[in-house]
Amino acid sequence: MTFQGWLLIAVFTGILLALVKPIGLWLFALYEGRRTPLHVLLGPVERGFYRLSGIDPDEDQSWRRYAVHMLIFNAALMLLTYAVLRAQALLPLNPLGFGAVSEHLAFNTAISFGANTNWQSYAGESTMSNLSQMLGLTIHNFLSAATGIALAFALFRGFARRSATGIGNFWADVTRVTLYLLLPLSIVLAVFYIASGVPQTLAGSVDIATLEGAKQTLALGPVASQEAIKMLGTNGGGFFNANSAHPFENPTALTDLVQMLSIFAIGVGLTYCFGKAVGNTRQGWAILAAMMTLFLAGTTIAYWQEAAGNPVLHGLGLPGGNMEGKEVRFGIAASSLFSVITTAASCGAVNAMHDSFTALGGMIPLFNMQLGEVVIGGVGAGIYGFLLFAILAVFVAGLMVGRTPEYVGKKIESREVKLSVLAIAVLPLCILGMSAVASIIPAGLAGPLNKGPHGFSEILYAFTSAVANNGSAFAGLTANTPFYNGMLGVAMWIGRFFIIIPMLAVAGGLAAKKHTPESAGSFPTTGLLWTGLLIGIVLIVGGLTFLPSLALGPIADHLAMIRGQLF
Repeated sequence: MTFQGWLLIAVFTGILLALVKPIGLWLFALYEGRRTPLHVLLGPVERGFYRLSGIDPDEDQSWRRYAVHMLIFNAALMLLTYAVLRAQALLPLNPLGFGAVSEHLAFNTAISFGANTNWQSYAGESTMSNLSQMLGLTIHNFLSAATGIALAFALFRGFARRSATGIGNFWADVTRVTLYLLLPLSIVLAVFYIASGVPQTLAGSVDIATLEGAKQTLALGPVASQEAIKMLGTNGGGFFNANSAHPFENPTALTDLVQMLSIFAIGVGLTYCFGKAVGNTRQGWAILAAMMTLFLAGTTIAYWQEAAGNPVLHGLGLPGGNMEGKEVRFGIAASSLFSVITTAASCGAVNAMHDSFTALGGMIPLFNMQLGEVVIGGVGAGIYGFLLFAILAVFVAGLMVGRTPEYVGKKIESREVKLSVLAIAVLPLCILGMSAVASIIPAGLAGPLNKGPHGFSEILYAFTSAVANNGSAFAGLTANTPFYNGMLGVAMWIGRFFIIIPMLAVAGGLAAKKHTPESAGSFPTTGLLWTGLLIGIVLIVGGLTFLPSLALGPIADHLAMIRGQLF
């Protein structure tokens, strides 16, 4: 570990914390439906959408109606993407003449991008046309992210409203988030990336002469526009197979820092927005404190392990940290930080290959996802996932003081606790169940390229990434097969929507409740004690469930490495 490495982590953290309030206020304006400076330009566009679709943005929807509209919208987008990928060979903007995407890969990809997972069982530059990248995939980068933020707004209203029957309007939330937040920020970021050297063209490739005089063909395309929203919306799907390790996606140390900040920016802003929504910004800061504690702890462990390197190589006279699978442009500190950020935020973009991390260094990205997408988490999904854990935490705290649990003025009763447990239980049930199946049948065992505990880690990581809607991978797994494309597609669908429905039911139930004033017997939910309890509940409920699987995978891999055995 170096001073420069720790300085990078400190600078990133400082800039991020400075962004919390301004982004949170921007989000709060959209949450309330208030005018922003962008309404002068984009207001007519928003109203035009409503007139064309016949939508009344002022209609207040019940949680059931909100959920139905959300499901129909996302299902329709997935079907559109599937059709575009299957018909790719017949459609324009295909300069390299790629054929139709196979049925199982199109199925997997459509669900992946629709679920804000962006798992990729393919190499983008050799599989997807420019039209498929833009119409089939990038459209999801905007709308799946907007869906997540809209759902967070719905849960915020559940806590903030009193004796209400509705939780907002899905169409208005998605439209406003897309028009006034994601689109303008993506334009600014895309221009920055273009200025930094990221391609933005409809050309398919360019031929160049190498230093040795040979001919090399470089893939090109509309990269900058996809790069901007893939980070901002915590989508993560790369235009190129190497993702943000590719110099055309992430050319400089500055673009690397901007990408890391983009991944976290909206997630941290939503914590402040929640505090504003419930009338007490300290509630938002308490949640952010718990998130940042988990994030910084993970960053410290990952950086420590990667900087320590491989003792087997040290014994062979090769000292130093673990540079395997890392870009020399970024080094160990930036690669370790990026790996924790992208898995803490369920983004999935990578600037280094996680399969090449040390056993414990690679365990941290895996564990981040297993915690339930709550260490900052995906846009919207992170905060509503964390609030489900907060409901469990305040339930435990209520038992301690012998009163009905209360959180931000709402009584937490058996219905909310049961629904929260149901949503949280989806992750371990699917991850462990599907990993077990893949670990014992021939089709599953054909995927890992490594044997022993590292091979098991590759399988476990794949299903963890899918169910947690992250999308990153231990690259040693061959996943473009009917078995893995099918299983991972189902896992991504369950991981996204089987959590959303119970969460919306919680929102609807809370909105109908009256406000309960805080009393002397209420458990405080803004101080260090509450932050510690939140962290404890996340680690105990979200983390200990996976300890046996981690013992079979990365922990066993680490112990074997100490004994001199590598896989």
